[in-house]
Amino acid sequence: MTSEITEIQPQQINFTFELGKQSSCKIELTNHTNHHVAFQVKTTNLNKYGVIPNPGILKPNSICDITATMLAQSVAPPDLRCKDMFQIQGTMVHRGTAEEDITFNTFSKESG
Repeated sequence: MTSEITEIQPQQINFTFELGKQSSCKIELTNHTNHHVAFQVKTTNLNKYGVIPNPGILKPNSICDITATMLAQSVAPPDLRCKDMFQIQGTMVHRGTAEEDITFNTFSKESG
């Protein structure tokens, strides 16, 4: 998403790692437009993280708090360094679009 449409804070998230315990981080997504914006959060490791809400709809000029949770892990990553990544995709949608209407195609270049 371009910075003119939305703002993401923080730009980088860090999870506190403790064997056998889950850890959560908050992400604030702000819609700076007069349009509804659909978003989805992608990660490079679907089995390790949960994200709520995902997908979602941001109303015009509104803020949404997203919670990313690293599920409890039984093995520590090498050097306690994690290379997993997150990406937030977004696109303007028509008023009345529901979360159930958001599909992979919603974010394709052909759809807008």
